[in-house]
This record gives sequence, C-alpha cells and structure tokens, in this order.
Amino acid sequence: MAPTYLKKASMTAQSGSSDVQKTVQTILSDIESGGEEKALEYAAKFDKYAGNILLTEEEISAASALVSDQVKADIRFAHDNVKRFAEAQKSTIGDVEIEVVPGLTAGQKVIPVDAVGCYVPGGRYSHIASAIMTVTTAKVAGCKHIMACSPPRPDVGINPAIIYAAHVCGADSIMAIGGVQGIAAMTFGLFDQPKANILVGPGNQFVAEAKRILYGRVGIDMVAGPTDSLILADASADAHIVATDLVSQAEHGYNSPVWLVTDDRKLADNVMAMVPGMIDDLPPVNRDSALAAWRDYAEVALCADREEMASVSDIYAPEHLTVQAEDLPWWLDRLTSYGSLFLGEETTVAFGDKASGTNHVLPTSGAATYTGGLSVHKYMKIVTWQQATREGARPVAEATARISRLEGMEGHARSADVRLAKYFPDQRFDLGAAS
Repeated sequence: MAPTYLKKASMTAQSGSSDVQKTVQTILSDIESGGEEKALEYAAKFDKYAGNILLTEEEISAASALVSDQVKADIRFAHDNVKRFAEAQKSTIGDVEIEVVPGLTAGQKVIPVDAVGCYVPGGRYSHIASAIMTVTTAKVAGCKHIMACSPPRPDVGINPAIIYAAHVCGADSIMAIGGVQGIAAMTFGLFDQPKANILVGPGNQFVAEAKRILYGRVGIDMVAGPTDSLILADASADAHIVATDLVSQAEHGYNSPVWLVTDDRKLADNVMAMVPGMIDDLPPVNRDSALAAWRDYAEVALCADREEMASVSDIYAPEHLTVQAEDLPWWLDRLTSYGSLFLGEETTVAFGDKASGTNHVLPTSGAATYTGGLSVHKYMKIVTWQQATREGARPVAEATARISRLEGMEGHARSADVRLAKYFPDQRFDLGAAS
C-alpha cells in the first residue's frame, strides 16, 4: 500500500547545471595552468580579499585571541567528542595476517593517506563545526599533513572561530581562500602546500562540482547535493518538537528537502499548521531559505503503519534520519538506508551537526543506499600483501596457470609456469593448453 501525501514537493533538488560545470571546469583549468598567480586572481574576484592566503602562526594566534573563552570551550568540547568517536571507529579496523593455505600468507595493512584538504564553508554561514569534523578525523587517522581552507570575508579574513577550531583540531596549515579556487589550491599543491590526496568537507554547488570533476585525480569524501532530513514520527511524538526540527534543517538552503513520514493524521496536520509560523519567526537571513525549502521541496507522507513508514524512509535514504516514535530498538534494527540516525526526541540532527561526536559530512540525494558518511576510515587505505614459500606457491601457481589459460591470458599463465619450472624441475603439471 502506497503512502498518502498530505504535502508533495513541487520541485526536486538537482545536481549542478551545465553552466556550473562549465564555470568550474574553466576555473580549475585556469588555475592548474596558471598556478598561484591565477588562484590569486580568482581569490580577488570572488573572495574580495587581499591578505595572506597561507596564515602565519602570528595570524592564527591573533585570530584565536578574538574568540571568547566560552566559544573556545564549546569548540574543545565538540572536538573531544568527535575525537573520541573517531578513535573508537579507528579501533574497528587494523592490520590482519592469515595463512590462506599452508605456506602462503596474506595480509592487510591500514595506511593513512599523506595529505588531506579540508574545505570549511564560510559564506552565508560560518561552519565552525565543519572544521572540527574534517580536521579531527584526519588527525586521528594519522595523516601527515592536514590543510584547511575557508572563504575569507571581504577585507576581513576567515572567521576567527573557524581558524581557532581548525588549529586546535590539528590542521598543519590554514588557507584564506574559498570556492573552486580553494579546492584547486589544495589539489594542485599551491602556496607551498603538498598536493592533497583526498578532499573532504561540505560546500556550495561550485565546490561540490569541483570535487566531482577532480575525483579520480584525488579522492573525495562524496559527491554531495543539498542537505536533506527526514523525521519518522508516530502518535507519541511531540508535534512542536517535530515541527521545530523540520524548520531547523530547512534553513540550510532554499533547496534543502525536509520530509515527515507518519502514521498519525492528527500529528501531521498539527505539524503542517505549526511550520509556517515557526519559519516566519526566524531571523531574515534564515527565513527565506527555510520558506523556500518548505514550500517547494518538503513532503509529508501518511502511512498505514510503522512497517510502511520504515519502507518509505528506506526509499528516501535521507542524509539525516530522526525517529520520534515508540519502540526505538525496533527502528534501529529495521531501518537500513540513512547517513546518520537520531533516535528519540532527546537527540536531534543539530546535535550531530555540531557537537555530539558523529560526523556531519553525510551522503545526500539518496546516496545513503550505498554509502555512509565521512569517518576516520575515509582517510585510511586498506591495502593487501602476500608472501609464500615455494611449497605454498605450488597449488596457487597451478590454479593460476589453468584459470589464466581458460581466460585466454597466456602471459599470466606463464608467470605461474616459470615458477613451477624453477622450484619443481623434476615434476610435471597439468597447466592447461596454451592459447
């Protein structure tokens, strides 16, 4: 049975347009060929900032001095939580060694990437928490060089709290450059920095498109679209809290979908009645985005029961998934597709966004059907190795030769043949017919 939609989106969030793609590709190509000089031109054009790109220790100290003691304490609190969670994640993977067959040992090694580029948004909102999420996890992973870049405000520079957060979380360098030019600077190793092996962090459609284009040359955390959130709520939920949480996520941007899936019509009606007033009560800078997101992209679905609610949620595969319903263990066991899950009204997406410890860089646009979010594991390469005795190599070489010839790959087969001939010169083997 399909759900009944009490509110249906009139628009669907889409990835970057062809115009965005062309613009981003042009900027990347210009900076790759023109180097720092061209990056500075774009920084002057888009950031309208003429200060140092690579912040000095003195500039970092001066910016940190502008941050209040309370904000510093809050940043350290969030950093400690993210660090503890990342350390716990790191402990779940490690080096492995196993004797696959007698005489043949295979293994796994976990190696952190060398250089990481962390993008920290600083436009309409200064995403202090993004510095914490990206830099901390890279530091826990053991990466050798961690770069952070953030858009400077015209003639002012990076928000001091972002600088402090990046510094205290372990950034080796901080660059005052934003947008595509910031992504390019980290990718191409400009301003005396190493070339990034991986780029992480949220950003606008131009930043997301730059990462998409560069993927393959460098690793990225994910191809990100507009942030999205879904709430599963039954009759036990507090309509005021549900509405507040929906509005809190709608303020991300005009095309940030929020969805409510419920089996209680009264709750749905109450929430839909409350949301417009809550949006109207927001400060002007937040109001317009939330209004457009709710009007054009939000949906409210009425389901027959909790099983249908869970099925609908898995189809959405939301970036953020909140459950405000009875029997939370059932939901935790049943739900399968989400970036991060928030169980019960005592927690909320904003906790994960800012300070609770889980990462806020998460899959959007349904990508949670096949991937999770940023974690310490993203910075760590899981590589394999093997070593064999001559006796251990024997059965593997025989099987390799025969399989290779069945595939028509004679060169592969001969690399097995030559070892058998050298190690066991007096023995004959059935290695298949040469192609």
